[in-house]
Amino acid sequence: MRIHTGMTIAAACFATCASAAPSLVAVQCGQLLDTQAGKLLGETTVVIDGKRITQVVAGRQAPAGATVIDLAGQTCLPGLIDSHTHLTSQTSPTGYSDQFRWNIADYAIRSTNYARVTLMAGFTTVRNLGDRDNTSISLRNAINAGVIPGPRIFSAGKAVGSTGGHADDSDGYRADLMADYGPKDGIINSAADAWKAVRQHYKDGADLIKIMPSGGVLDESKSADNAQMTIEEIKAVVAAAHDYEMTVAAHAHGAEAIRRAVIGGVDSIEHGTYMNEEDMKLMKEHGTFYVPTIIAGKYVEGKAKVPGYFPPQVAAKAAAIGPLIQGTAGRAYKAGVKIAFGTDAAVYPHGDNAKEFGYMVEAGMPPLAAIQAATTQAAALLKQEKDLGSISAGKFADLVAVPGNPLADINLMTKVSFVMKEGVVYKQDSKAQAFVASADEGIAPRDVDYGL
Repeated sequence: MRIHTGMTIAAACFATCASAAPSLVAVQCGQLLDTQAGKLLGETTVVIDGKRITQVVAGRQAPAGATVIDLAGQTCLPGLIDSHTHLTSQTSPTGYSDQFRWNIADYAIRSTNYARVTLMAGFTTVRNLGDRDNTSISLRNAINAGVIPGPRIFSAGKAVGSTGGHADDSDGYRADLMADYGPKDGIINSAADAWKAVRQHYKDGADLIKIMPSGGVLDESKSADNAQMTIEEIKAVVAAAHDYEMTVAAHAHGAEAIRRAVIGGVDSIEHGTYMNEEDMKLMKEHGTFYVPTIIAGKYVEGKAKVPGYFPPQVAAKAAAIGPLIQGTAGRAYKAGVKIAFGTDAAVYPHGDNAKEFGYMVEAGMPPLAAIQAATTQAAALLKQEKDLGSISAGKFADLVAVPGNPLADINLMTKVSFVMKEGVVYKQDSKAQAFVASADEGIAPRDVDYGL
């Protein structure tokens, strides 16, 4: 890739500086995937002014005064969206004991690296579906302030679930360490609790709500798929969340939990391992998205075979659930269920998100449909179609490129060579660009001195 410009770029940036992008930029793409029309275009120029795209024109164009980025031989795509991440943690054989040794700050500091490698993999936007202590909300704020590089985060804060369920992080502890959590902690046991929990999330600064209506694989309780929330509780969460203009994602492995979540009005089903034909029919009727997370299933299936990597009851659940998700995803696609790309990043190492594309294609999705799941479909799930999901005039200048045609070889999605987010180049020629933190970090409301 070559960059031509009539401007002088400060030598201190060493290359294209990730915090000082020129205002007018023309990205000359060898090919461009129009994710809205579902067509691969030939040579195309994307004109960017500041953070947004102003024009998408055929051929190689060089507007007067623009910095030209030459991506000849590469295919440009919209910035990718991972609809299911956990950027404040990562799988580890010591993960279950680390929680008793690490401070919140330890997780927070590591999260800055997880965010960086996710961005470098081409994912310019993520939904973060659950953390402890709302760490991902602070991570989001730091990225938005220009303090650290990372994807645009839509954070659910803490997950919401029932006592002893998948959201109860004291499962498996000895009695004196078990907590009696309440709505402020995301643990609910009634419709009234649900309303309070959602309002607390709104107060905390969450962008959406994540609920746990079924058991899960990685907690230390017995079941991975039993139903753990009532329809009334789910409906209350959804009603409250929609009042506050927040969507609801539902972690659900079991068929009954999926049924309840869909009837309850959630916006997406995560994992969906034991989804049956009735569930799929309901999802189509309600317009519910499915986020499969195939890579997470495959990763835990592999680690379940490693002695000591997981506690015994977790290893048993991982061995049972892991091999099934890919098949479910294939059946759901054939049934016409809407699918959005998501990986459950943290269950596997961050930065490998794009491996999901290959698994989706193996499941029976055409390469174009898999890519649309991470662009137009994921943007629709986020209700951010105005800004994200395609390379179009008026949208954020989020662009990535791969060296070749990903419709012919989907594995090229794991070889992202160029990353731009809101007009700023973070990666070019497969190399990370120098990042300079913003001098104006902004002021959080609670840091303001209100005097007496």
